[in-house]
Amino acid sequence: MASVRFTVTPTKAEDLPGLPDTSPEISSRSGTHVRFGSRESVSRSEPPSDASGAVATAAGGGETETPDHGNVEQGDGNSKIASVYINNSHGVDDDDFYDRNLALFEEEMDTRPKVSSLLSRLANYTNLTQGAKEHEEAESIGEKKKASKSPQMGTFMGVYLPCLQNIFGVILFLRLTWVVGTAGVLQGLCIVFICCCCTLLTAISMSAIATNGVVPAGGSYFMISRSLGPEFGGAVGLCFYLGTTFAGAMYILGAIEILLMYIAPDAAIFAAKGLEGEGAAMLNNMRVYGSVCLLLMSLLVFVGVKYVNKLASVFLACVIVSIVSIYVGALVSAFKPPNFPVCMLGNRTINGHDLVDDQCAKTVLLPDEREDANVTLPIAEPNTTVLPTFEPATSSTLMEKTTYLWSRFCQSTELNATCDDYFSANNFSRIKGIPGLGSGIIADNLWSSYLSKGDVVEKSSLSASHGVHSASTQQPYVFADITTSFTLLVGIFFPSVTGIMAGSNRSGDLKDAQRSIPIGTILAILTTSVVYLSSVLLFGACIEGVVLRDKFGDSVKGNLVVGTLAWPTPWVIVVGSFFSTCGAGLQSLTGAPRLLQAIAKDNIIPFLRVFGQGKANGEPTWALLLTALIAELGILIASLDLVAPILTMFFLMCYLFVNLACALQTLLRTPNWRPRFSYYHWTLSFLGMTICLALMFISSWYYAIIAMVIASMIYKYIEYHGAEKEWGDGIRGLSLSAARYALLRLEEGPPHTKNWRPQLLVLLKLDEDAHVKSPRLLTFASQLKAGKGLTIVGTVVPGNFLQSYGEALAAEQTLKLLMDKERVKGFCQCIVAQKAREGISHMIQSSGLGGMKPNTVVMGWPHAWRQSEDPQSWKTFINTVRVTTAAHLALLVPKNISLFPSNSEPCTDGYIDVWWIVHDGGMLMLLPFLLRQHKVWRKCGMRIFTVAQMEDNSIQMKKDLATFLYHLRIEAEVEVVEMHDSDISAYTYERTLMMEQRSQMLRQMRLSKSDRERERVRWSFDDAQLVKDRNSMLRLTSIGSDEDDDTDAGERDRAATGDGSSDRHRRVQMTWTKEKASQYRATHSGCSTPEGFRDMLSIRPDHSNVRRMHTAVKLNEVIVNKSHDARVVLLNMPGPPRNTEGDENYMEFLEVLTEGLERVLLVRGGGSEVITIYS
Repeated sequence: MASVRFTVTPTKAEDLPGLPDTSPEISSRSGTHVRFGSRESVSRSEPPSDASGAVATAAGGGETETPDHGNVEQGDGNSKIASVYINNSHGVDDDDFYDRNLALFEEEMDTRPKVSSLLSRLANYTNLTQGAKEHEEAESIGEKKKASKSPQMGTFMGVYLPCLQNIFGVILFLRLTWVVGTAGVLQGLCIVFICCCCTLLTAISMSAIATNGVVPAGGSYFMISRSLGPEFGGAVGLCFYLGTTFAGAMYILGAIEILLMYIAPDAAIFAAKGLEGEGAAMLNNMRVYGSVCLLLMSLLVFVGVKYVNKLASVFLACVIVSIVSIYVGALVSAFKPPNFPVCMLGNRTINGHDLVDDQCAKTVLLPDEREDANVTLPIAEPNTTVLPTFEPATSSTLMEKTTYLWSRFCQSTELNATCDDYFSANNFSRIKGIPGLGSGIIADNLWSSYLSKGDVVEKSSLSASHGVHSASTQQPYVFADITTSFTLLVGIFFPSVTGIMAGSNRSGDLKDAQRSIPIGTILAILTTSVVYLSSVLLFGACIEGVVLRDKFGDSVKGNLVVGTLAWPTPWVIVVGSFFSTCGAGLQSLTGAPRLLQAIAKDNIIPFLRVFGQGKANGEPTWALLLTALIAELGILIASLDLVAPILTMFFLMCYLFVNLACALQTLLRTPNWRPRFSYYHWTLSFLGMTICLALMFISSWYYAIIAMVIASMIYKYIEYHGAEKEWGDGIRGLSLSAARYALLRLEEGPPHTKNWRPQLLVLLKLDEDAHVKSPRLLTFASQLKAGKGLTIVGTVVPGNFLQSYGEALAAEQTLKLLMDKERVKGFCQCIVAQKAREGISHMIQSSGLGGMKPNTVVMGWPHAWRQSEDPQSWKTFINTVRVTTAAHLALLVPKNISLFPSNSEPCTDGYIDVWWIVHDGGMLMLLPFLLRQHKVWRKCGMRIFTVAQMEDNSIQMKKDLATFLYHLRIEAEVEVVEMHDSDISAYTYERTLMMEQRSQMLRQMRLSKSDRERERVRWSFDDAQLVKDRNSMLRLTSIGSDEDDDTDAGERDRAATGDGSSDRHRRVQMTWTKEKASQYRATHSGCSTPEGFRDMLSIRPDHSNVRRMHTAVKLNEVIVNKSHDARVVLLNMPGPPRNTEGDENYMEFLEVLTEGLERVLLVRGGGSEVITIYS
């Protein structure tokens, strides 16, 4: 076979025929000539030109060249095909080019994109917000918009610094010293280490998820929802949103605390009425100023995020400068400790605000006020009386005066006043608040010193004589404002390590997100961990313990504790921490609304849809309003120590599910799980998840329970009322793995009788408009299952699968809607087949999987089968009965299904009657019990009837049946009906005769003269003529007849013919019309001859049919007599005859057996026991 030879030669654009010289597209570009030959090799004659583009022209056969290829523009790494024949009518467009070169795939081009267009879309990919439309739909919308500037941010600016800014915050400046002083250096290191390990392990899991594909807007929410599904994603996403919102409130409260306590204490609006009201006044001031600050920040975010982003670098600089000043101050303190003396009474710390006269003493010596002296009053030394300095010439008598502290403890300025016992027994002293790095103070600060609310901050190494009475809040001590414990400190400190998601939230701005996110985030966590751990050591080594435990710096006259260590002045820390907390608050108020908008646009929580809307530029206006309102709730709490544990819970829950998502994806080994970040393991993820869960309950168990309840409520709401989303999440993968494991376990052996339950295959029939003919059949199935077990609803669509695929999809959708309406949990199965009986047979054989195959078939009774000219329905019915029997499946046939009660029509009384004629494995006993589990049949009683012959002992049968039911734990009334032998009545004989005459007449109507002629001449013709006549006769008799379905002779004959006979068969069928068929049937019907009528009149009924009819009539009389008032009658269904000639008689027997009964359920067992008396 000849092959194609490609010869590629450079061709200038000017040489192309029909191309204008002034074409701006390719005037300076060269092309490549492609020649097709018939050699077996593929060669290129010359290397391509160095021009930036190439124009290829193809010629086939001879030397005549016909250009038909466009030029390929190359630029910015993106290739696009642009036709060079823009202004040339002889040119061809891109589609023609691809049709010629990819003609083999032209069918796929209609529905599947070309590789070039796919790669172009991926190359121009932008991170779009996930909204109500899926990301794939958003891509096509993004193509219509103008090209945005490609992201250029690297690891340092795009991930590392934003993470630093979000991690460092208010806790570092306001609470870390207090945590170290209360917990001690050792436990403080433990707290910091646990929290940092938690975030580091979470960052490893997050890096694996973030590098497993592109992470658009939404950050952590997108990762969790696409990994764990919409239910978990929505629940955890909202928790993360609440955590971010409360973080904004915490940062604002921290900024206001710095403002009112350290920058402008005089700005307080509410003044304290006595010492008791000082705390309440402070909370009210925090609420007022916090609300005002929240309003201003919200307005700034509303005006434009660009201003927030511009200020971000300034705020970050403040954080870095503040931290550097702490380290420098710690080093300087080793040589020159700053002067921050602390006044002590015994071992108790005195509030520096109460040193109004700067005297840390009980009394001072002052000159007599009546003398004129030039006096200078120095600061009192410990345990001494202050001696003033004055000029000797004017020396006079010195008098001992009390200090301000004396008046606070003695309630009087007199020296003879009665004072507090502890005050009287102990003296004042001064200690250094900042002993310095080389003082060895770390030995005193190693161990914890937890306090209860109202306890005095004490220095245990100082000796003191304790009084009888405990300290009063009216006295000028430094008191603990809350009861502290290890768990509380964990909850307060943990927010200082959050913010690790800042890098993943900015993935759209990164040049290489899959490289920058892991590196930047992990480096930021390591940096902040080193800073926190070293800060714990530095604080414990440089600052006095009582100052560390003084949360608000009262002992150092209201200075910020961490500011006392800063160099060159405490104002560096005060101002820096104020601006950094303001910046962190702005970042939270900027990020939280966008997170809520991403959740709302995903449309998984219906009542949040309004928050997906915003301004024309996409700014989330409504989401910002809700965020401000929720943050206001946190500000009204007005306590940093109470707000911090709240957001700790929400952040920990978010981190927990990030670890869970990574662990699940790793263990399930889904094909799409291919993260570029390879330094992860499922054990690390589970360890991180365990730490998160432990920290939740360690920090605050009741907050943890509340957060879990909130998340569970959101989960259930999304599960029942949210939008259905298929995101390929890990929970779906977990379900698949669990289902596979369970199916393999079920496959190990047949189910035990105790585990048997009806797994239903419900066969429904659709009309011409694809509507279900008997929807009440599905209602009955739902009542039988009570919403549990496997249910497969199937139907057969007539036709060819290639042509009727759309009809099958429509039928499946119809079944799904009906199942939703009837609240049936199960699966749909639509089979396309030429014949209904073949489709049903295939469905019964192939439905289910492994141990979850159906064991019970539910099908409707063929209504009006006697009046129907077409026997297709009842023949299909009998064939289905035979197929289920062969497959050893149980069969349920409700008769008069339209009279069965719906789910909204419960039966208030009545009985479910069971007529137990033959043993069928216990189906007749089990079905009433299952029906009574449903609310429709719950109030119905149960009666069991059985039939006794003359030779049976009916009394003993009744006792045995009652005992059997007792062991089955089934409550039912028992009755034994005696059927005496009797002669066959004339009615029975006449009924049998009518049945056989009707069958003979129908058979004569279907057996035409042409059929008999065909059978006579089939041996005299040659094969070709036989096929022709056979095909024509098949077509003639197939109209209104079903005889050929019972034999496969026609199929064998068709298989024996060649292609030519198939063509002749198609031509014969096309020329036969409905009118000709009707005329042929009228003129050739066998019953139209006198001979046919004489044959029917001479029929004598078959003896076996007479006996069967006798049984049906007698049983029907007894059943109608006993169960005429029953709600439903369950009855053994007789098996079909082995000889197919008696199919019509079988249908007649069933009709006679059930005559006069309103609702009947015919039951045929599958041959296995389904109920047992053993436990």
